[in-house]
Amino acid sequence: MRDQFAVAEKALSALAGSESRLFEPFLGVLPVDGVSISTFGDFLPDETISASDAQSMRLDELQFDLGEGPSWDALETGAPVFEPNIRERPNRVWPAFSEAIIADDLGALFAFPLSLGPLRIGAIDLYTSRPSHLSDLNIQHTAALATVVSRLVLARAIRLSQSEIKGETDTRKQFSRREVHQATGMVLAQLGISALDARLIIQGHAFAVGRSVQEIAEEIIDRRLTFAVNENQIEGSHD
Repeated sequence: MRDQFAVAEKALSALAGSESRLFEPFLGVLPVDGVSISTFGDFLPDETISASDAQSMRLDELQFDLGEGPSWDALETGAPVFEPNIRERPNRVWPAFSEAIIADDLGALFAFPLSLGPLRIGAIDLYTSRPSHLSDLNIQHTAALATVVSRLVLARAIRLSQSEIKGETDTRKQFSRREVHQATGMVLAQLGISALDARLIIQGHAFAVGRSVQEIAEEIIDRRLTFAVNENQIEGSHD
């Protein structure tokens, strides 16, 4: 199982630039029938990035439209949501969503949040056609794979945004400046993450608030903005 997980993790990382195929490694390592990966909430727009089949796509669309369901709960709580028998013994009841899936061929639903540091990005939805459970090892592996997916999805959003902005070369140059490196080190220390993830969080936050990476780096260095989490919020403010 460990070897399968390592293969899935490597396969995910290799899909940068081909994010529509992100569902594939999950199907190879988990006992599920379908997978979808989506962004939604306050940080990124509602979008299905990757879906293995029409049923997975439908589950995403219903949750986008209704504003409720396992993905929303996973994103809000920052923890996985498990419905091993969604039809007969549901743990949660989402009034509109539960009504909408009555006729669907579903047995179990699982949702894992997508996040990087304090940035809440979206969720991974998994379903089976019959009641089913995920083992502790399945859960552990899926949570680890969700971290890889979070990096890829955030990088994709930034890449697409930059491709639409003139002066992209100038944007890239900003990442070589001393201030950005210093700010990266500060975020790394605040969150206990890798330098790559720290830089991606700075870039993602700049994307979300519509400001340059250089501006965000300066605010971090001046301690007007910190990514240390206090009651699930990013501390600091933009003056």
